[in-house]
Amino acid sequence: MDILTGIISNGFEVFLMVFVRMTGLFVTAPIFGRRNLPTQVKIGFAFFNAVILSNTIPLEKVETGGGILTLAVLVAKEFLVGVVIGYVAYMIFSSIYLAGQLIDMQIGFGIVSVLDPVSNIQLPVTSNFYYILCMLVFMIIKGHHALIKALYDSYEFVPLGKAAFSDVLLGDVLKIFANTFVISFKISAPIIAAILIVDVALGVISKSIPQMNVFIVGMPLKLLIGIGLLIFTLPAFVSMIENLTSLMSSDILDILKDLVPDK
Repeated sequence: MDILTGIISNGFEVFLMVFVRMTGLFVTAPIFGRRNLPTQVKIGFAFFNAVILSNTIPLEKVETGGGILTLAVLVAKEFLVGVVIGYVAYMIFSSIYLAGQLIDMQIGFGIVSVLDPVSNIQLPVTSNFYYILCMLVFMIIKGHHALIKALYDSYEFVPLGKAAFSDVLLGDVLKIFANTFVISFKISAPIIAAILIVDVALGVISKSIPQMNVFIVGMPLKLLIGIGLLIFTLPAFVSMIENLTSLMSSDILDILKDLVPDK
């Protein structure tokens, strides 16, 4: 009864916009945005989080002017705020996918792919392995809690209905997109460098011993070295996931500052 009283006292418009911002996060954020997670679960989780939030955080009432069009615009802005927050976390996971694809192209797994029943697309083997491991570590270190906390903290920076979408925000979003390629290259760099050295060595052997079939020797050799380095670098990869989670929180904070309305 107290919960319903809190919703009524704040106003239905306030609760609706809180609920929509929470839903926007679950559309793009990793783990929450997975297609194998039932839509009913996402909506229910967003609803109960919105109920808790609207009763625990002081929220200012929004003036809609009594018009449905004004309310629709404010709701759309709140949805975009949630989507942008989830986008930052999604790009971190996308860098893991890209790193795995770069590794597969080097060690010979580029011609092999696995059907992901969730997204219904073909995924490289290493990308799928990296993504599953990243998701497990992300949940162990409570990265999903950090996402929900970031949404709760967003109301300190961006009050309801007052988000400002500026050129600075667009620039930071593009910067995060560009950093995805940098991060993926850093993750895959050790294996790419090792395979490059193997290719150079095989080229020298091919010139020195023309009778030797380098292609037959090179494929299993690169595969063996690639898998060995993949196993050897796993501890560093797990540590990097923790750093990426911290980077995600920092990027989300920068995005929230960009959404702060001009005083």
